[in-house]
Amino acid sequence: MIDLSGHKAFVTGAASGIGRATANTLAEAGAYVIACDIAADKADEVTAELAAQKGGGEFVALDVTDPAAILACCDDVTGRHGAMNILVNVAGWDRTEPFVENSPEFIEKIVQLNYLGQVRVCQAFVKPMMESGAGAKIVNVSSDAGRVGSMGETVYAGAKGGVMAFSKSLAREMARHNICVNVVCPGPTDTPLFEGQSERIKEALLRAIPFRRLATPQDVADGILYFASPRANYVTGQVLSISGGLTMSG
Repeated sequence: MIDLSGHKAFVTGAASGIGRATANTLAEAGAYVIACDIAADKADEVTAELAAQKGGGEFVALDVTDPAAILACCDDVTGRHGAMNILVNVAGWDRTEPFVENSPEFIEKIVQLNYLGQVRVCQAFVKPMMESGAGAKIVNVSSDAGRVGSMGETVYAGAKGGVMAFSKSLAREMARHNICVNVVCPGPTDTPLFEGQSERIKEALLRAIPFRRLATPQDVADGILYFASPRANYVTGQVLSISGGLTMSG
């Protein structure tokens, strides 16, 4: 059993899907969770769920595409709770369409949400982690699209590939501070984002997955829990695919 009692965790994208499952899973293990998301209308729901868990928690509204808001949020959270022991970057977004049809605004949104948001959140929160000297765990959520490519998700795949390269480099820099940085790559997952796919794409993906089912948000949250726990104290710079065998890359 993983016990995170006394740990403080900051989770982005925590209002739905993988982020929400992750926030609840960490709180269930005993961590006090600061769940952040741009969807402030979900604050009461998320807070009530966290309150029912062992560790408890709170909701903080945050747009991860706003650099100033990230810094202000970090100052507020660390000012009230001290340095985080766990940071999980889940917030992201995508829409499937041919690359040649991507507008400049669409490309900018994809990169801001799926790559630069994680970079900026890490940079803000890693400084107090380093200063505390207590060590910490960072888990960044990428995608198997970034490992093997995905038709209709070209810029998204590029951004998610960037998350992996960034995380590995950050892991090297942070090792001397006992801060582990790892990556989870979900495959097709039963989330509101996946529901936006066409029926043709959904059916093709289900046929291609050896387990013949989508991942649940909990499947992914369980992988994140491992990287966030003391059981991964000697693991850093690693990438874990949670895809039901859809991708089996070395």
